[in-house]
Amino acid sequence: MSLRAIWIIAMLTLREASRRRLLITVVVLTFVLVGISAWGFDRITALCDQNSGEPCSPLEQKALAAVLLVLMTSMYSVVFALGAVFVAAPVIAAEVESGVLLAVLPRPLHRNDLVLGKWVGVAILIAGYAVVTTAAEFIAVGALVGYIPPHPIAAIGFLVGESLVMLTLALAFSTRLAPMTGGIIALALFGLAWVGGVTERIGAAVDSEAVRNVGLATKIVLPADGLWRGAIFNIQPSFLDTALQSAYAGGEVTANPFFMQAPSAAYIAWAVVWILLMLGLTMFSFSRRDL
Repeated sequence: MSLRAIWIIAMLTLREASRRRLLITVVVLTFVLVGISAWGFDRITALCDQNSGEPCSPLEQKALAAVLLVLMTSMYSVVFALGAVFVAAPVIAAEVESGVLLAVLPRPLHRNDLVLGKWVGVAILIAGYAVVTTAAEFIAVGALVGYIPPHPIAAIGFLVGESLVMLTLALAFSTRLAPMTGGIIALALFGLAWVGGVTERIGAAVDSEAVRNVGLATKIVLPADGLWRGAIFNIQPSFLDTALQSAYAGGEVTANPFFMQAPSAAYIAWAVVWILLMLGLTMFSFSRRDL
């Protein structure tokens, strides 16, 4: 395994993305998303109480901004996951189908170096996009409404982690499946993981250990939903938790998909181990594939 070879492959992957105008598309999409949402948050300051006709108080504006930011972050998490899948799914599969790898791999380049280099290149692209977009969103909300989420850096870290999970999964499929097939399966599993997270909450609400274990199993098999919940937890202010608690009787609040709890340190460690194990499986799969 050569670190130099891995870095060269990563840079070539980024260059290929630039050649396909993917980076330009990402930049334009970022400006559009942040611009539209910033306009929406700016309108919050113009809202008024329908009874008195007076503008909403700064506290009310921040409360509304906090709720909308949770929704926006949920939308961004889907965008990042979709982006990771659609970029990673064809990274290896498309080059196998086109025959490019037949000319590359006979050279003194190990297949593991190729896989790791592709992963690093796409990870830089996806993680950079997630960091820049989310940070720009937080800065815009802070400047326009004066609201900053409780733990913005931690939230960005969880969103990046979710993106890397989906990237690694799609890359693993790319070693065996066609780009479209692997991408569709990865997205189906992403949706299944989200449903599993909701199922776990419902199981906790109805005190059903069997239902709760089903949801917990999906979070372990694919930790994307668990990391998404960690991002929302670090954005969601304490008063929103209190409002959810008061809106539901007893433990039923846990069934609400926007009621979050902090992921444990063990779960975060498992997410890291999961990525490493999946990378190992990806390298093993590609090393056994006939070109």
